[in-house]
Amino acid sequence: MNAIIKKTLSAAAILGGFSLLGLGLTSLTFHKTEAKIQENERQALLANLKAVIPESLYDNDIVNDTLEVTDLTPDTTKPTIIYRARKKDEPVAAVMTVITPNGYSGNISLLVAVKTDGTISGVRTLSHRETPGLGDRIEIERSDWILAFDEKSLDEPHQSQWDVKRDGGHFDQLTGATITPRAVVGAVKKALLYFKHNQARIFSTTESTPEGGN
Repeated sequence: MNAIIKKTLSAAAILGGFSLLGLGLTSLTFHKTEAKIQENERQALLANLKAVIPESLYDNDIVNDTLEVTDLTPDTTKPTIIYRARKKDEPVAAVMTVITPNGYSGNISLLVAVKTDGTISGVRTLSHRETPGLGDRIEIERSDWILAFDEKSLDEPHQSQWDVKRDGGHFDQLTGATITPRAVVGAVKKALLYFKHNQARIFSTTESTPEGGN
C-alpha cells in the first residue's frame, strides 16, 4: 500500500511540475507576444506620424511628448491624444487624433498635423467603416483625395469655404460619396479651429495630463 501511495504521489508531483512548467512557458509566451504587439503598434504610429510630419522638422521624442484633451472631440468618451513636434525645444507642429461620428457608416478617425503657422502639414485616415469603392477613398492607399488638405489653413481657403463643393465649399467630394468627405472636411476644419484657439496650451511643457487630472 505504501508503495502505491508513493507512486501516486510521485506521479502527482511530476504532473504538477509539468503544469508549472507549462504555465511558466505560457506566461513567457504571452509577455513576449504582448511586447511584440506593443512594438508593432508603436511602429505603426511612427509610420503614421512620419506621413503627416516629416522627421526632419523635429528632433524630440514625438511619441512620448503628448497631451491628452477632452474638448477636441467631445462626442467621444475617450480623451484625444495630441502629439507635439519640437525642434531644439521650440514648437513645430501638433499632430491631433480627431474622431468624427458623422461618417456614412459611423466614426472616422483621422490624424491631422498642423504647423505653428496654422497650415496643415498632412492628414491621414486611421480608421473608418465607409463603403468600399466609394467612401473608403479617403484612404491614401485608395486615392490622393486626402492630400488636398496639405498646406491648407483657415485663411486658404477662407474659413467659410471649408466644405465640399456640393455645399458651396472649396473641397471636392468623392464620386458617389458626399457624406464621407463632408465629415472629413468638417473634422479637419474643427482641428484647425481648435489649434488656433489652444496653441499656447497645446505646447505648454507643464501640461501633459488629461484635463481634470491631478
